[in-house]
Amino acid sequence: MRDGRLTISYVFPVFNEEGNLADLHAELDRVTSSRPEFDYEFVFVNDASKDRSLELLMEMAARDHRVVVVDLSRNFGHQMAITAGIDHASGDAVILMDSDLQDPPRTSLALIDKWLEGYEVVYAERRTRKDTVFKRVTAAGFYWLLDRLSDTPIPRNVGDFRLMDRKVVAQLQRFTEHNRFVRGMVAFVGFRQTAVQFDRGERMAGETSYPLRKMFKLAVDGILGFSTVPLKLIGRAGILIAGLAFLGAIYAVGAKLFRPDHVVAGWTFIMISVLFVGGVQLIMLGVLGGYLGRTYTEAQGRPLYIVRAVRRSCHVKDPP
Repeated sequence: MRDGRLTISYVFPVFNEEGNLADLHAELDRVTSSRPEFDYEFVFVNDASKDRSLELLMEMAARDHRVVVVDLSRNFGHQMAITAGIDHASGDAVILMDSDLQDPPRTSLALIDKWLEGYEVVYAERRTRKDTVFKRVTAAGFYWLLDRLSDTPIPRNVGDFRLMDRKVVAQLQRFTEHNRFVRGMVAFVGFRQTAVQFDRGERMAGETSYPLRKMFKLAVDGILGFSTVPLKLIGRAGILIAGLAFLGAIYAVGAKLFRPDHVVAGWTFIMISVLFVGGVQLIMLGVLGGYLGRTYTEAQGRPLYIVRAVRRSCHVKDPP
């Protein structure tokens, strides 16, 4: 709060978004000018973009005192860029949005209205989305699986587009895990939460920074970070396999004793059994490795991200 006025901080992760930044800033300026009772801060986190994004952001900051540019030393990924933006946002409320205008800035006004009603987390729920059929199907499958595995209820059809009160931000800053799933972390902290529905548009320009590989990693982080069910499934799978093996042994002994003439010599049954059990064991080792790898990463105690420089109020600060 500055001079008795509430401040709203917008946080945008940026990776190769040179084609969207000018339109995004213009739309932000238009939308926020309709609510002059607030002060605003636009925090752009450059996640080591390879195009002219950083140059454009610096020019934008020189023209607009509300723009804050956080330049990361290398590419740390979308979730870390969001984290850096949250850490550098100073507003009474922080709004997370993507930089490609698929999250329409005008919807943020509805989030603010809900915040003023007393809600401390207001997330934007996708009523419709203009994505490929493959992305819609995989997203639906991911949320279905996460809903059944997660120990923390996480809303469906919700991305990172949301508003958070300062007290919620303060709690998020206590989270230190490196494999981050921010929407799950926000669900975990609790507080009064509600949804605002919106229609998600198409990407304005450029290519998505979330290809299939990164989408899969995010899904794994969400499941392994908020559920121990995969570990429990290992024991259940072991019991199931042991039961099947016991039944198979009974069948083999019975066939040998009572129908020896029908026993066919060969390796088919043995090979199928060995391959099946071996495959299940490898899957189990993979699940254990996923949890073990996360434990190792946290034990290293490395910083979540490294900032090269921060441009705020027309001057550049090197990080301490």
